[in-house]
Amino acid sequence: QVQLVESGGGLVQAGGSLRLSCAASGRTFSAYSMGWFRQAPGKGRDLIAAISSSETNIYYADSVKGRFTISRDNAKNTVYLQMNSLKPEDTAVYSCATHLDSKGWDSWGQGTQVTVSS
Repeated sequence: QVQLVESGGGLVQAGGSLRLSCAASGRTFSAYSMGWFRQAPGKGRDLIAAISSSETNIYYADSVKGRFTISRDNAKNTVYLQMNSLKPEDTAVYSCATHLDSKGWDSWGQGTQVTVSS
C-alpha cells in the first residue's frame, strides 16, 4: 500500500495562493491516478482535482476550475495542487489519494489544513 504525506497547507488571505504537495512512498506511484479531495467542517469529502498516471486525463470540480492546477512529478513520487485566487469557501482539510481502476480510491494521506481568511 502506498503511503501519502501532504504538506503546504496554512492560513492565507482571500485572493492569495498556496501550493500543496503530496509525497508518496513506494515504487509504483507512476501506476496510480491521483486525486485531491477536500472536506470542509460539517460537510462531506469532495473530489476537487484528479490526474491520470500518464497525465493525459485531468479533472477539476466546477468549484475550483480555472483557479486550481493539479500536476505530478513521477520522478519525485509527488503530486501537487497549485491553488490561486483562494476564497474563504476553499477553507477545508485537503487530502490526496491514489486510484486504480481495480480498487477505486485506495490510499489516503492524513490531510493538511487550508484556511482562507476574508
